Amino acid sequence: MATLPLASATRAAAFCHRSGLASSSSVPSARRYAHDLVIKRKTGLPIQRAGPIGGGRSAVSGHVATVFGCTGFLGRYLVDKLGQKGTQVIVPYRDEDEKRHLKPLGDLGQIVPLEWDLKNDDQIRECLRHSDVVYNLTGRNYETKNFTFNDVHATGAARIAAIAADAGVSRFIHVSHLNAREDSPSKFLRSKAEGEKLVKQAFDGATIVRPGSLYGHEDRFLNQMARWPITWHVNYGRTKLRPTHSIDLARALELMMDAEVTSTGATFSLGGPKTYTITELLTLVESLTFEKTLRPGLNVPHWALRLAASITDKAAWWGMLSADEVDRRMVDDLPDEAGTKSWADLGMTPDKIEDVAIVYLRRYRSHLRFEQPVETSGTPLRKNGRYHVVD
Repeated sequence: MATLPLASATRAAAFCHRSGLASSSSVPSARRYAHDLVIKRKTGLPIQRAGPIGGGRSAVSGHVATVFGCTGFLGRYLVDKLGQKGTQVIVPYRDEDEKRHLKPLGDLGQIVPLEWDLKNDDQIRECLRHSDVVYNLTGRNYETKNFTFNDVHATGAARIAAIAADAGVSRFIHVSHLNAREDSPSKFLRSKAEGEKLVKQAFDGATIVRPGSLYGHEDRFLNQMARWPITWHVNYGRTKLRPTHSIDLARALELMMDAEVTSTGATFSLGGPKTYTITELLTLVESLTFEKTLRPGLNVPHWALRLAASITDKAAWWGMLSADEVDRRMVDDLPDEAGTKSWADLGMTPDKIEDVAIVYLRRYRSHLRFEQPVETSGTPLRKNGRYHVVD
């Protein structure tokens, strides 16, 4: 996108001259409500900003964004970031109850819910026909009789990208996974790799985002370590992970809407800033919750846990631990691929999990130790391999 030559400061000065006010005292007030005119890269149509420059109540960013997969874990954080900046957000939903919590995340009229189905081209087209930015966050941790991994992550993503390209969308941002590889032992990760390839073919200049395992409220990472730690005692705790903070990723996705580095398509590797083994992460969870999660010497064989996951996943109507998730817990997170962008390209420094994990794990403490502080000083202290909590 390119900004028109008429700058905010010039308009502010003109306003001061017409009003007979001193520019030195009035320009800042005028600039807070300055209008910036931006041209969409593909369509040539204008995007007009209004209201407070930093966003907030009554701000209008001029963008219209559609967030497919907005009712999931990451989606609510992204919708919140976009709504705060004054972006009108189209939130496609499948179930009426799934989108209610999104409505308050923006000003009046900024959050627009529309019903959709991944296999219905007309509904997809209706959801994005007014948008200049489209995010695809759709994903599944387990397969169902209606949607396989390939249906959602590959063919479904390609269908959305193709319709977005036909509609003249300026930017298409697709969320994949840090370990997406065609030769991965996980069907989930293989479908993610296939999805990247199909999206690039369908939408010229699509932005690909590869985060690590996400943690935050309602996650399937820290919460499962605290609730079902035995399911993480695989591979002798040696699997290496680079978890990504969900709020950091949402912020990064929001910045990509305007960032020049995404204007012609790029691939971002957005794993966490540090690498941990499963044993180190279980130690962190135990130290913060005061609950026994780490059992030294215990290792559940891969085949046994996979068999148990297959049985329970079929028996329950809700999503439990799937066999493919067990496979993924045996796969080390990969380093950033050469030639891809990173957090630094967005001017961001991501959080380390030990600095923020207490926010998500405090709920697992007993009432006797609920308020006990954590000694961090930027990096938690460690004694005998354990993270130290202040007594």
